Amino acid sequence: MATTTRRQLLLAPLLATCVTFGALVVTVDAARASVDASVLTRGGLLRERTGPSTQAEIVALLPNLSGLSIDCQVAGDHVSGAARDTAQWDRLTNGRYVSHAFVATEQEIRACGTAPSPAATPAVVPGGNGDFIAAAVGPAQQNQREYHVPASVTIAQAIIESGWGRSALAANDHNYFGIKCFSGTYGTIATGCHTYRTVECEPTCAQTTAQFRVYATITDSFRDHGYFLTTNPRYAPAFTHPNDANAFLMAVWKAGYATSPTYYTDVSTIMTRYNLYQYDAA
Repeated sequence: MATTTRRQLLLAPLLATCVTFGALVVTVDAARASVDASVLTRGGLLRERTGPSTQAEIVALLPNLSGLSIDCQVAGDHVSGAARDTAQWDRLTNGRYVSHAFVATEQEIRACGTAPSPAATPAVVPGGNGDFIAAAVGPAQQNQREYHVPASVTIAQAIIESGWGRSALAANDHNYFGIKCFSGTYGTIATGCHTYRTVECEPTCAQTTAQFRVYATITDSFRDHGYFLTTNPRYAPAFTHPNDANAFLMAVWKAGYATSPTYYTDVSTIMTRYNLYQYDAA
């Protein structure tokens, strides 16, 4: 369920969409808010860490050709990788770090601490992040009308948990929140279950298989996410803040939605960077 999305890392599900999206190059201003890239390990797994060092804690493992959304670059430990030898580390939009030695992109990555140019923050980038936001607005607003989850929170969570819609769960099954089937059951909104190879870390990481819900549309995925939050009693405090997206998100996080200590910051940063608040219903 969505409560395990930080612990149970959907590695293999990302892989199925890599051929289509992993090598995507979008021509936009060099200093735009984020850069689309892909993992280049030639078969191995890229370690996503808490800092720009090979000694920093590993928090996720990313398969070859999976998509990345990079915020900026910093200097760190020198690494020899499949793409290059470099001391550059890339900070992802989720606040974590990967070595640039295993990153494929043709776009310039700004240095951390330098602001993107205003012109580089587009409303819609064809084939990129803006298109995902545009596709998510309607379903998120419908979810807000039906279940009272702020649209900005829903969109940002979907961005974080589906990798801007590039995961296989999203591309193949319209599953944007990693919601699983339980004992073969999938509720009243999903249409079935799909088995994927994945990696679960509790606390050590190991490959396994799991069943995930299949939806007919992105709208159904968003609705099932809203239904889950609404019907789970521990998230009830969040619904005392239906008109305060940040307070809603904080309450959901404190209730145990995600185990990552940076989850609130990761999601709220996306909400601010892309001004997702503008889509919240009055």
